[in-house]
Amino acid sequence: MCGIAGILSFTHQRPEAALLEKMSEPLRRRGPDGGHIVCEGPLGFAHRRLGIIDVKARADQPLKDAATGCIIVFNGTIYNYRELRSVLKDKGHTFTTESDTEVLLKSYIEWGDKCLTHLVGMFAFAVWDPRIQKLFVARDRIGIKPLYFSHDQQNFLFASNTQSLLASQLVDTNINPIALQYMYTLHAVVPAPYTIFKGIHKLKPAHYLWVDLTGKIEEFQYWSLNAENQHKDWDDRDWKDAIEEKLRTAVRRRLLAADVDVGVLLSGGLDSSLIVALAHEEGVKNLPTFSIGFEDQPEEKGSEFEFSDQVVERYQTDHYKYLIENGQALTRLPEAVAQMSEPLFGQDAIGFYLLSEKVSQHVRVVQSGQGADEVFGGYFWYPQMAHSEERDPLLRFSQFYFDRDYPELCNTFAPKFQMDDIVGEYVRDQLTKPFASSYLDQVFRFDTTTLIVDDPVKRVDNMTMAHGLEARVPFLDHELVELAASMPDHYKLMQGGKGILKEIARGKVPDSIIDRPKAYFPMPALKYVRGEFYDMMRDALTSSAAIERGIFNPEYVTRLLDHPEAKENFTRIQGSKLWHCALLEIWLQKVLP
Repeated sequence: MCGIAGILSFTHQRPEAALLEKMSEPLRRRGPDGGHIVCEGPLGFAHRRLGIIDVKARADQPLKDAATGCIIVFNGTIYNYRELRSVLKDKGHTFTTESDTEVLLKSYIEWGDKCLTHLVGMFAFAVWDPRIQKLFVARDRIGIKPLYFSHDQQNFLFASNTQSLLASQLVDTNINPIALQYMYTLHAVVPAPYTIFKGIHKLKPAHYLWVDLTGKIEEFQYWSLNAENQHKDWDDRDWKDAIEEKLRTAVRRRLLAADVDVGVLLSGGLDSSLIVALAHEEGVKNLPTFSIGFEDQPEEKGSEFEFSDQVVERYQTDHYKYLIENGQALTRLPEAVAQMSEPLFGQDAIGFYLLSEKVSQHVRVVQSGQGADEVFGGYFWYPQMAHSEERDPLLRFSQFYFDRDYPELCNTFAPKFQMDDIVGEYVRDQLTKPFASSYLDQVFRFDTTTLIVDDPVKRVDNMTMAHGLEARVPFLDHELVELAASMPDHYKLMQGGKGILKEIARGKVPDSIIDRPKAYFPMPALKYVRGEFYDMMRDALTSSAAIERGIFNPEYVTRLLDHPEAKENFTRIQGSKLWHCALLEIWLQKVLP
């Protein structure tokens, strides 16, 4: 797990090492174990390392193949690297390290861009191939690992976060109105290739690029998710057994692909508790587990220790739990925001940030339950959509999900950032694609392949990697996702959501956890728009920087500030519209010089 960056010069000039050093610095927290820079011909790579597999110096990156001259920088983990290594040895390849990085490089050398179909894992990587004078850049199927890029007539640049590209001072930082419209409709989600800056793009999940020295960039998709119901002869037991075996395999893969201990972020909910149970069944003893809680508010408890403690007692894990004072959460919030590659509205980001800081003092790798709700139907809006009688696919989705409908969007922004309704057309297109058996299958596919990428997945990556901690997400193993997508809806919606997981967990996880209502990361101090939290948002939105930037309609901001807890100032899924506006401004003030 690492941070990567690179430059390909279209002018055939060798990139300056000093520039790559600048781009490497914002990646330091992702890779605290050291960094290296390589410049060869028109190509420059920078790498920051977090040692997890083959932690010896021989596996440092950038890694070069002596026979072909190909060079790789890689962020992520290839879970089936041992199996691939064996296959490649049989084909005549030799290895000088025990790393998955070298296996990935040899896979490219053997199969070219077809290597992607052989990989099981999370990854973003680039290979410079001097034999054909091209750069190959790829991202994993679900988009668990980030990859940003920018280009002009002189250079193609890429990096693991936007801060690295901004450090180059070679990108256009004007605000992209397309991204604004997505961000304020879909809970901060801005689908690739867009970002909030006009000059920075994201590589789409399950896609790769070829970039040559003329500046030609070609993009290809190598995987898509089929959401058609299959195995029509399977009964309840068949589905339960098949899903359980795929989940067990996913957990096992993420336990074994490491030369260091692997822990679990234990929230006390179904998903992380089930991971602990399956890890125990795989024979793991003294499994490191970690929980975090916050001070209570009069309206709400701030921790779920009463549930995580039950799992700890049952499986005798090596458990650590941390109680964070509300004042500390507020004080550290700007620090967490500064680590976001893009603005993230989910207030539990600070929770993951503070928890990751503690966890990184004990382990370098954790498994986490992200993705289970999207893949297996855990959110309250899925049944609402399923039972809706609305025939129009866009309206059936938007009435339960959109933060703002198009008329309110127009009122949110200053006139210079207003534009036609592009989000509605995009969502309609996503919800009418072929190879899905039902409307809800369309929704689950859209969520799993697009929406989740730029909300919980990115949130966890940003906040854990800010402390040099790798988070692995077994519920997003692509083989498990494929099987779940082929399963009839009712296996997900039954028992109030995630029914199939509840069936698998029965007997492994305490019933009190399985049968409790869906819970969300408790952050009482940030849920209620008042006190110091309100003051922070007001100060950001009324600052001279915000006024000069002029993104928002001043009258809209005033209404939010005057009535921050009014019902109409919360979204359909109960997000604070004031926080949405303030977060963007706070983030821009942190990342722009």
